[in-house]
Amino acid sequence: MPRGRLDVPHAPSRTLARGRTGLLNASVVEAGLLIAIALALAFALTNGFHDAANAIATLVATRGATPGQAVVLSATCNMAGALLLGEAVADTVAGIVDLPAQRAIAVIGSGLAGATLWNLATWWRGLPSSSGHALVGGLVGAALVDGGASAVYWGGLDGWRPVGVLGVLAALVVSPPLGFLAGYLSLRALRLLSRRWTQRWRGPVVRGEWLATASLSLAHGANDSQKAMGVIAALLLAGGHASELNVPLWAKLACGIALTLGTTLGGWRIVRTIGRRIFGLRPLDSLASQSSSTAVILGASLVGGPVSTTQIVASTVVGTGGGRRRWRHVRWEVVREMGLAWATTIPASAALSIVVLAIWEGVGSL
Repeated sequence: MPRGRLDVPHAPSRTLARGRTGLLNASVVEAGLLIAIALALAFALTNGFHDAANAIATLVATRGATPGQAVVLSATCNMAGALLLGEAVADTVAGIVDLPAQRAIAVIGSGLAGATLWNLATWWRGLPSSSGHALVGGLVGAALVDGGASAVYWGGLDGWRPVGVLGVLAALVVSPPLGFLAGYLSLRALRLLSRRWTQRWRGPVVRGEWLATASLSLAHGANDSQKAMGVIAALLLAGGHASELNVPLWAKLACGIALTLGTTLGGWRIVRTIGRRIFGLRPLDSLASQSSSTAVILGASLVGGPVSTTQIVASTVVGTGGGRRRWRHVRWEVVREMGLAWATTIPASAALSIVVLAIWEGVGSL
């Protein structure tokens, strides 16, 4: 019998097998995409445990508002910041990993898992560590193991705009000293202006705290929620659900809601650390800290720098302690503990993401 006729009966079965394999692979990719998006929202939730809680910490600690009032105010302004103030930070975060689409989902998902696990561990200890550091560490750790140094976009500075890992790290390193200096100068200026103030000024100062908290929450929404939004945009592009890097409206809303839930459900450990354990704050201190933090975070958001609200607010609180010339009243053991958490966040979250990536690959190969 001619050779060609022998191949005919088998051709449909081979085609069918390839079709089934393609469908199976597509299902695995879709499942991985859904898991990774869920991890992005989990990261936003734990970001709320940490960073969003800082926006209300000093207002609650100085009794300028009840916890319920502060959460509602912060939630509203966080959502507004996420929806209205651009996507510069999201673009920066989305560009950290440089991998083929078929590998990007597993790497980004593992990086998000590592960052989320570290956020949970430090939250449990009441340590205000940086969610931004954790995300960078998680993404870089997983990408390096998967594709080597070429899988990471190292970047630097594009004018004033930070790009890639080095740009993000530059923003994270520079922002705490700026926060400290801004807190110090703001408190000194307010004390100079308030030398003749009497008790009747407490009302305007508290109202100023509310305005400063609203502004800080707006700036936080523009910066921290975009970290999760950026990775979701990268995941949708890698999964073939988008033709360009763009954050859909549903992702903005979901990330804003996750941040708000995190503040409401788990942020109070961090509120106590920032508001009471570093330095005994007064209403004027809170006003100086919140307004200074807002200026630094909003400026970073406008140039696309993913900074840590935790670092900046904590730094401005220490700065206000210096502004009162009461260095001995700053609880330096708490500051040192926070500094240690910041220093170990990137390597720790990188290590966690590598473990998660190994598990992810093992499950995917079954």
